[in-house]
Amino acid sequence: QDFAHLRALCLSQGLLFEDATFPAHPSSIGHGMLPEDTLRQIQWKRPTDLQRNPHLVVNGVSRFDIMQGEIGDCWMLAALGSLTLQKQFLANVLPRDQGFQDNYAGIFHFRFWQYGEWVDVVIDDRLPMLNGTYLSVHPRTSNEFWPSLLEKAYAKLRGSYQNLHGGYLSDALVDFTGGVQVQFSLKDPPPDLEEILKAADRSQCLMGCSTSGQLKRNIELRNGIVQGHAYTVTGAVKIPYKNGWKHIIRIWNPWGHGEWKGPWSDNSPQWDHVEPQCREALLRNKDDGEFW
Repeated sequence: QDFAHLRALCLSQGLLFEDATFPAHPSSIGHGMLPEDTLRQIQWKRPTDLQRNPHLVVNGVSRFDIMQGEIGDCWMLAALGSLTLQKQFLANVLPRDQGFQDNYAGIFHFRFWQYGEWVDVVIDDRLPMLNGTYLSVHPRTSNEFWPSLLEKAYAKLRGSYQNLHGGYLSDALVDFTGGVQVQFSLKDPPPDLEEILKAADRSQCLMGCSTSGQLKRNIELRNGIVQGHAYTVTGAVKIPYKNGWKHIIRIWNPWGHGEWKGPWSDNSPQWDHVEPQCREALLRNKDDGEFW
C-alpha cells in the first residue's frame, strides 16, 4: 500500500481511509485472547471520535507516553520504550509526514525492519475499544496517539493483536532497528556485566530485560517485580557510595506504573548516602514505572 497515494486519494474524495487489509473487525483482534462474546462488544473509534484535539505527538516522544493496555505485548512496548531514548532510530519507525492537523485523512504509516529491508505498514486510525476503555496501549496524555497507532501497525505486520500477546523483546528490538541482538542470562552472567551495560549505554545501544514466569504471567511479587514480564533498561551508571563505588541500573515498566521496592528504589535509604548533587541528577521519585 502506497501511503502518499492513498492519502491523496482520500483527501480528493473527502473520505477517511478504511483499511480493507486490516479491517475494523474481530479478525484483526484475533481469536483466543478474548471470549467470543467480548470480541463482539469491541467498538472501533478514531482518535477524532475520542478527543476534540488529537495529536500524533505532544511535546516530543518519550517512554512515559506509553501505558500498556489489555494486550500482553510488554515485550514490544519495552523495546519501544528503549527506542524513544534514541531519536535517530525512532525517525526510521515513526515518519513525521503525518498527523491530525494537516492533510488528515484517517491514514497513518510506520516502518519496521523485516528480513533485510524496511517495510512500510499503512493503517487506518480506528482503534479497538471495550466498554469505553482502550483495549490496546493507551496514551498517558489523553490526546497523544503515536503509541496506539504504532502498536496497531505492528499488530497488522504480525497478523493480529492476538499475535502480539506474548513474544520476545529481542525480536521487537531487531524489528525497530535492523540491528543485531545479544542476550545475557542473569543465571550465569559474565563477570564484567556491569561494565558491559555501562559501555552499551554509552554506545547508545537499545537495552531491555525480562523476568521468567511462563506459568504465571503478570504476577506482581512483593518486591514490586512482575513475573513473566519485559522491561526497558534506561540507564547504567557507577556512582560514589559511602566509601566506595556502586553500579546501579535504571529500569522502566511498560505498564507505566509498578516499581521495584528494594534497595535503590525511589524511597530507599541507600539514597541518603549519595551526594545531594548526584541524587538530584538521578532520582525521579514518581510512580511512573521507572526505578533504579
